[in-house]
Order: sequence, then structure tokens, then C-alpha cells
Amino acid sequence: MEWALYNLGVLYADQGKPAEAEAIYSRALQGYEEALGPKHTSTLDTVNNLGNLYANQGKLVEAEAMYTRALQGKEEALGPKHTSTLLTVNNLGILYQNQGKLVEAEAMHTRALQGYEVAIRPELLCSYIPALNTMFAFGDLFSQTDRKDMAKVMYTRALSGYTTVQGPSSKWCIRIEGRLQALQLMPAENETSHHILEEARTTKSKSRLRRLFNKLGT
Repeated sequence: MEWALYNLGVLYADQGKPAEAEAIYSRALQGYEEALGPKHTSTLDTVNNLGNLYANQGKLVEAEAMYTRALQGKEEALGPKHTSTLLTVNNLGILYQNQGKLVEAEAMHTRALQGYEVAIRPELLCSYIPALNTMFAFGDLFSQTDRKDMAKVMYTRALSGYTTVQGPSSKWCIRIEGRLQALQLMPAENETSHHILEEARTTKSKSRLRRLFNKLGT
């Protein structure tokens, strides 16, 4: 029963029906908690998906609570380097990024990508969607923090993978190409400035960057 509810929640979320999805996920979560316990992986997957739903609705506090619970549970049940754990790590990193907690976001993205590089065989990593999603998010983070060259590396890696898996006309490829073009329009970086970027950035310049990437569709 809970499994059917969970899948129905996924369907509603994919259809852009957040209220219906939240109601179904909540029912599924209650059922899993009663039948399997709060730390079962099926329970935690539902918690993670509720986090996704809240994040997409802009309910960042609620999303953080769900992701944190899911991450703690998965670390205990599956280990810190399991791909399911890393998926929640990446989700939490994107959430921190949206909250403006860029130091915390970078730590999460680094952990996720390094974990995927260990867990997934090298020849498969370039086609593993969760890893590509992390590279994409990392590219956005590097752009936000004025690390243009590092952003290009991450965007290019992600673009190559998405092109292979989904084709060059996919929405993810189009988004990354737009970001790469935007980077070309930005002033060239002074190579010696990388060590002092955090101190040198001004609030005004950060606001311009955020507006730019919002227009591109984050």
C-alpha cells in the first residue's frame, strides 16, 4: 500500500501537483513509519522526496529538515558513501546554495562528487545522472563565487555526460550551454585573484551574478 502511495506521490510531483503530492507522500511516510520504522530505507526515501517537494515550492526550512533527517538516517542505514546517501548529500548542497550558504553548499557538493567518483566505475561516471547533476550544481556554485575556469570545467563535464545520455537538445544541455555562453561574456579573471575572491567580492557584484543566473533558469 505504501509503495503504491509513494509512486502516486512521485506522479503528482512530476505533474506539477504539489498539494496532492504532499498529501500522498505524507500518507506514505506515516505508513512506512508504522510498518517499517522511521529508519528504514523506504521511509527515508519518502522523507528525501518530501524534501525535494518542499524545495521546489520554496519551503527551504521544511526542505532542510527533511533532507537532514534523510541524510542522518541513510548514513546510519547504508553508510556515508552509499549512492543513495550521496543523492541526499547533493540535494542538501543545492538547498544550501539556494539559501546563500555557499561554504556549506561547496562542502556538500565536494562530498557528493568525490563519493560518486569512488562508488561508480570511471567509465560509467560520465553517464550517471546523479553525478552529472552534482557537476552541474558545482558549476553554478563556482560561477556564483567568481571561479570562472572551475565553473567551465564542471559545466563541460556535465554537458558531455548529458549529451551522451539525453541528447544535445535536452533541457539540461541547453541550460548548460547558456551558462557557458554567459561565462564567455564575463570579464576575464585575473589569475592571481583566486586566493582573495571571498574578500574581494562586493554585495553588488554578487547580486548581479544571481540575477544573471536566475534569468538563465536555475
